[in-house]
Amino acid sequence: MNEEQDVITLIDDKGNEELFDILFAFDETEKYNKRYIYVVAAGTEDEDEVDIQAFSSDIADTEVAAEGTLDQIEDEEEWKMVEERLNEWLEENEED
Repeated sequence: MNEEQDVITLIDDKGNEELFDILFAFDETEKYNKRYIYVVAAGTEDEDEVDIQAFSSDIADTEVAAEGTLDQIEDEEEWKMVEERLNEWLEENEED
């Protein structure tokens, strides 16, 4: 992983804290008007198989990593859009 990545702390419903590296984020303003953020568990190495998680937040929150709320993506059509954008990003960032 890039050592200059931003790190955020996510807190689950039980109050457990876990660090995550932010892979990337993007804003979608035409249909959903949300910011989407993709994260992996902090400390994940490039050669490790990783579990990439995606969340959304209100686009008005300009600081994704600021104290705020990240929401689960539950709408099937929205999830497809998020997966497509992730696949594009993965292709663009593939190592040869």
